[in-house]
This record gives sequence, C-alpha cells and structure tokens, in this order.
Amino acid sequence: MTTSTEESLWARCFHPAPDSTRQLFCFPHAGGSASFYFPVSAQLSSLAEVFAVQYPGRQDRRKETSPSDLGVMADQVYEALRQRLFARPTTFFGHSMGATLAFEVARRFEAEGGELSHLFASGRRAPSCFRDEDVHRRGDDGIVAELKLMSGTDTELLGDEEILRMILPAIRSDYEAIETYRCEPGTVVRAPVSALTGDSDPKTSLDEAEDWRGHTSGPFELKVYPGGHFYLTPQAPAVIALLREHLSAGG
Repeated sequence: MTTSTEESLWARCFHPAPDSTRQLFCFPHAGGSASFYFPVSAQLSSLAEVFAVQYPGRQDRRKETSPSDLGVMADQVYEALRQRLFARPTTFFGHSMGATLAFEVARRFEAEGGELSHLFASGRRAPSCFRDEDVHRRGDDGIVAELKLMSGTDTELLGDEEILRMILPAIRSDYEAIETYRCEPGTVVRAPVSALTGDSDPKTSLDEAEDWRGHTSGPFELKVYPGGHFYLTPQAPAVIALLREHLSAGG
C-alpha cells in the first residue's frame, strides 16, 4: 500500500478539544507510535488540543510504506497536516527521531509563512551533530538488542515473534531515516527552541543537546533531567509540567 496523505491517519487526537485556542503536536521516536503520547494528551487536553503523529508502517498503518528518508517523511507529515497547522497557535514536541522530524516539519511550516509557537526537542542531539551509526544495517536481532538497550519499545512486544515481524520493517526504516539524515550547521527555525535531555543519555551528550542553540534564531533553553535516553518516562510529571507552563502562558 502506498503512503496516505489523509490527515486523520497522521494526527491522532485521543482527547478532542475543538474549542481550544492552542494545539500541540507530538512526534514519536524511532519505532514509536502515536499511543506513546496518550498520557500527554490526557494531562494537557484542558489547555490545548493534543495531536500525536502516527507514522506509516505501524499499528493500523502497518500495510503502508514507511519512508527511510527523513526529508521524505517530513514532506509527508507536512503535506498531511498543513491545513491544520495554520488553524491555531501550534507547538511541537518531539522525542529522539521525533525531535529532528519536528524540526524539519517546522522548517517547512515556516517556509510557507507559518509561525510555530515553540519547538521542544527531547532526547536528540542537534540536527547538525553527526554520529556514524549503523543500527539500520544490523540483522533483526541487532535491532531488537538496540531497542531493549534504549528501552524505547515495550519489552513484552520485543518477545512476541509475530508482532516483531510486523514492526521490524518500520523500525528499520526509522533508523535508516535518522541515521542517514544530514543537516548543515546554521540551518535555523524562527521558533523558540527548548532542548530536553537526560543527563546519562548515551545518544546525546550535554554539548550535543546545547548545540540546538545554533538551530534557532529565537530564544533557546536547555533542560537536563535525571535519566537515560528515555528519561521522559520516569520524568513525565516534570516534562508535562514544563509543557503545561508553556501552554498556560500562551507562549
């Protein structure tokens, strides 16, 4: 099946708030799905209508082709969500691969005159920080080992061979997309950027998180939390409080 551009497939709203004056779009990590952000939606739906981006190749979109190029994925996300992005003041939150994807979608939005309220980039080094990584070239066992190491996918799912066969192609495509992504230094968005990172994340050093500063022409802040790559799971109350403060301020 080819990849759909239907908005409802790309943006999942678990707690509709159509009368809200603000909206928050959340971008999952490599191998992740929209449901990862269900708790965020539950906590913040009184302040904004929360949409979780659902990538192709997983869950109910598993028959669709998952792009292995981050630029292509950003084009697809923006094409599907373009009309909605212009409807209300919009904030992006992305974790890991989702942070870089959110940055690329923000670039496309701003190129057409959009004004993003804020970009929260979590668990990912700055777009111009390159590491030579090869997870997407490993065998299936190697990818599963990486997922278990990062604790980014339910470990019960990782033990289910049938489910693994369904999700591994999409996960491999996600890893290829982020590992082959390149961004020139000095590529910026106008939106304020907050970089969030765990203090013991093996995928992002504090310096690499700080380097997000060079990718915005607006205000920048770095927030460091205890934990590793998926620090935001145990630190969810603190991260949600940060988002609540932003949305409440109308900034």
